[in-house]
Amino acid sequence: MTDDYYRRVNGVREPDPTLGKGRKPAAPEGAAVEPVPGAPSGPKHEQAKPEHHAKPKRQRVILADPRQATSTLRARVELEEQTSWGKLLVKDLVKIQLRTASWLALLVMVTLCSLPVLFYLIPSFGRVVVVGIPLPWLILGVAPFPFLFGIGLWYNRLAERHERDFVDMIEN
Repeated sequence: MTDDYYRRVNGVREPDPTLGKGRKPAAPEGAAVEPVPGAPSGPKHEQAKPEHHAKPKRQRVILADPRQATSTLRARVELEEQTSWGKLLVKDLVKIQLRTASWLALLVMVTLCSLPVLFYLIPSFGRVVVVGIPLPWLILGVAPFPFLFGIGLWYNRLAERHERDFVDMIEN
């Protein structure tokens, strides 16, 4: 059996559905009001302060909602602590980035290496002159730079898309 038992969506592993099911924090349900003893009462204190200026009884209010989204926090903690699930997620992101870079590098190699073969197989194509400059010099000396710049932009956009998908998966 393979050790890849996580569900995959678009090449990215989803979190383990049983992650964090065993431990639940002991948090109060909703808001709780806890009475705190007020000032001492007696004949001496009642005469010093009139009734209409009496301070209200103090209360401690505790606001804690255990139903907050803890999955985002848990996923970030998994990544920061480099647990097995966090390592798999990062490994998948790196694998997708490497696959993208490899395909684009292969495209560049095939395109640029096919040009000399084209000039060898079709010698008349190599003798064409444009504006007084031989066509092979233009194609091999000038054309690769905009081509490589375009491939670089394409890779950058794909890499940012993969990272954005990764962050969206972690936050959702």
